[in-house]
Amino acid sequence: MGREGEVVAQLLPEFERAHPGVRVDVQQLPWTAAHEKLLTAFAGDSTPDVCQLGNTWIPEFVAIRAIQELDTHIAASPVIQPGDYFAGIWDTNRIDEKLYGIPWYVDTRLLFYRRDLLAQSGFSAPPASWTEWTQALSAVKEHVGPDRYSILLPLNEFEPLLALALQQDEPLLRDGDRWGNFESAGFRRALSFYLAMFRHGWAPPLTNAAISNVWDEFGRGYFSFYISGPWNISEFKRRLPSKEQAAWMTAPLPGPHGPGASIAGGSSLVVFRASRNAAAAWQLVEYLSRPDVQRRFYELTGDLPPRRAAWADGALAADDYARAFRDQLERAKPAPKVPEWERIATEIRNVGERAVHGELSVDEAAKELDARADRILEKRRWLLARGDKH
Repeated sequence: MGREGEVVAQLLPEFERAHPGVRVDVQQLPWTAAHEKLLTAFAGDSTPDVCQLGNTWIPEFVAIRAIQELDTHIAASPVIQPGDYFAGIWDTNRIDEKLYGIPWYVDTRLLFYRRDLLAQSGFSAPPASWTEWTQALSAVKEHVGPDRYSILLPLNEFEPLLALALQQDEPLLRDGDRWGNFESAGFRRALSFYLAMFRHGWAPPLTNAAISNVWDEFGRGYFSFYISGPWNISEFKRRLPSKEQAAWMTAPLPGPHGPGASIAGGSSLVVFRASRNAAAAWQLVEYLSRPDVQRRFYELTGDLPPRRAAWADGALAADDYARAFRDQLERAKPAPKVPEWERIATEIRNVGERAVHGELSVDEAAKELDARADRILEKRRWLLARGDKH
């Protein structure tokens, strides 16, 4: 899917040489159409053998019994070592204690920051806790003045608030993921911290669409902190002039009491149950999971590998900007593994934006989110109750 669909073809000649008689046909899908096309293929019994799936899609494809359980393959595999994978990323592929996908590349969110502006504001190192972050945000705002900001938190992105919420002890859903748990003390704490950044004037109440060019605005110091993912390493390297390359860096996301958790995102490789070439499909999954192949994939795409061994040497190990991601991935946590999660995440964004604009208090926003999540999960509760009865 997307850029990965273009690049993976460059990795396949070696696999085909090692497996005479096996030829891999790659069908590239745009991300915007992939979900619908895969569901249509399943309904028409025309699914591929192997597929890249965003890891938040895995619960849905498990629920419709579209993809294979992989535990028996893993037990016999000399290539794929579960302990070598970042635990939170591996866990996104486990549903009801069974494994359905192998992480292919990973995504998490952390801080991109202007270390020159942070130093000018009196800080020699990035913040590691919410207390330190609050102090830095306040100092940067005082330093840059009324026309610039400390941090950009685009209102059309739910990920910054979700990352803060995943740092809490309480889960986002409760009772077997049947009900929302947004009125918990943990989520209300995360939402309060998030809203305070707008209330103090540290973050502008804007969407990405209102920012003409995020990279240019970061370069000119319109904001000093930005929560984003690994794709922006290459974007900032490419878009910022050489004289500004030493002015920015990445850092793990601060947590309530020290380095905090963040989102366990990315894509996985799955084998469809209807595959007529299941043995060869699994061999391809193993090949793409080798650390040396993952390093090559990173060099071609910039996508971060899910195996620690793939970080041991090469260009990735030498990249100062990627180092914080290696640290952050040790504390990546999955979002709730239910098919309805992406709809709930959309409501986090919608309700969060209303709270930023002062339409809802923290308690009102939490209550509204629970109500919306409970409506979305209604069918899930019915199905689970029906399953309990039978």
